[in-house]
This record gives sequence, C-alpha cells and structure tokens, in this order.
Amino acid sequence: MTWGLVVDVPAPVEVYDAVHAELLRRTGGAVDGLLVHLARAIDGGFQVVEVWESRQAHDRYEAEVVGPVLAEVGAQAPTGPPPGTEFQVRGLVLPGSGLAR
Repeated sequence: MTWGLVVDVPAPVEVYDAVHAELLRRTGGAVDGLLVHLARAIDGGFQVVEVWESRQAHDRYEAEVVGPVLAEVGAQAPTGPPPGTEFQVRGLVLPGSGLAR
C-alpha cells in the first residue's frame, strides 16, 4: 500500500543539502520504491515529505543508503520507527510520469 511520511528535522538546512547531494551522487536519483521526495526550509530546520510504494521500501532505503550517508556527513541517523507523521496515501497523480493511483 502506498505510504507517506512527513518529518520535521531540527537541523540547519545545509545538513539537508549535504545529505541530499550525497544521496543523489550515490543513487543518481533512482531509488527503488520512492515515488515522491521533496524538502523545504522551515523555522528551526527543514521538513521532508516522501511518498513510497510501501513502508518496507522506505525502511530498506533508510537502513542501506541513508543511514551510512548520515554517518559520513556527521548527522545522526534515526533509530526505531521513522521520526515523523506517517500517512496512508489516498490518491497520487504524477502527470509527467504517467503514474496515477
């Protein structure tokens, strides 16, 4: 089932920029199971919004790719369940990709 997550991170947006750049370098933007990723600066940090094909795809990517990158850039990797608000996606349309659920 399509699954989403919103996370507010109390860290400078430059931390996001560094992690994002390294993740793009390693993956080329091709992440198995990721449908949508966006981030924005907020007061006191940044917010990440993601939509995944499944919670399992998210958890696998966090463990295998994001965690090691966070460790390398000196950021703390989350432990346990995702630190944020999870949601079940009810509708998703990505016109340029032809994806509609």
